[in-house]
Amino acid sequence: MRGSGTGQGRIEVVLLPTEKILGQHEVVVHQALGRQLARLLGGEFTGTFDAAQPQGRSLYFVPSDTLVDPPRARQLNIRGADDVFGGLVSEPFMATKAISHALPDQASARPPGWSEAFHDQAGDAVLAGFSVFSEADARQAGQQMLADGPVRIKPVRATAGRGQIVAQDSGELTAALAEQDFAEVARWGLVIEQDLQDVVTYSVGQVSVAGGVASYHGTQSLTRDNQGATVYGGSCLWIVRGGFDVLLDQPLQAPVRRAVQQAIAYDRAAQACLPGFIASRRNYDIAQGVNARGQACSGVLEQSWRIGGASAAEIHALLAFAADPALSRLCVSTHEVYGRDTPLPSHAQVLYEGEDPQLGFLRKYTQVQPYDCEQ
Repeated sequence: MRGSGTGQGRIEVVLLPTEKILGQHEVVVHQALGRQLARLLGGEFTGTFDAAQPQGRSLYFVPSDTLVDPPRARQLNIRGADDVFGGLVSEPFMATKAISHALPDQASARPPGWSEAFHDQAGDAVLAGFSVFSEADARQAGQQMLADGPVRIKPVRATAGRGQIVAQDSGELTAALAEQDFAEVARWGLVIEQDLQDVVTYSVGQVSVAGGVASYHGTQSLTRDNQGATVYGGSCLWIVRGGFDVLLDQPLQAPVRRAVQQAIAYDRAAQACLPGFIASRRNYDIAQGVNARGQACSGVLEQSWRIGGASAAEIHALLAFAADPALSRLCVSTHEVYGRDTPLPSHAQVLYEGEDPQLGFLRKYTQVQPYDCEQ
């Protein structure tokens, strides 16, 4: 790893705040993962980045979100994937779900840096849908898609499935759009996507830190938070040492193989078509389900070029591979459990346990399982 700064001295791993506002539980988990990354890099975790500290240090950054400010990245000497856990893009919409879909025909709003080439390359890897940046375009896209069945309206900066609304008809579409902040939509975008039933969501990704590379496929689980809403509950990842080619060499079931291939196509389109794109953490969510016409569908929902819910499993695998050169694969699961009633399982590695001011009592932990457990 080259590292930021002058390359002299021990590497310091630092958290880098962005526009994203983190909850207490996220801050604690990011600190824990920062310490683990420091172990992997042979350095030390020194907390949140402080620009007032002396210059010339060798820094490795862990941003709270995908970086969307190339000038600031250059100022911090973030030159490549070796300098950051996460990624860097040149425009805000590229860091969100909005990058996944094309604009409607004759769209009235087109953000700077929009890439038709990306959608030409990645179009077969995503679900039917549109990205929009104005209220007029949202109405046009929604009405067009309602002809084929219910549509899902997805605020692109929301996480864990929060804020999404399914519209069955024009009236519900109008009501859903009335809830959107179109000043925010103008910058970040809004997704109008076909709604699927009987959905299975796969995670496919790759991480690279300190010369180590791990790739994986996995499934996500849902849970209910303390308010009763259905939200992200964790991921179970089957992780291999090496790149996507090694992952494809595994005996994957047909739906999993399709998800991996779609993630690879999406990833290649991003690398080819997004100027200045870098990422050491590349995670893709792929949904497979049935649309209103009874057709089986599969496609990438969104990318995550930032520290995320599955990162604890990813970093654990990198540490395990670094510690044991003979180890080539393992299974690691992450869990987010709300409320005090569910006991911790044995061998749980706790990242957070406490009363979060916004979410209530929450536990986050990881578990290691045999790779050959049920996939």
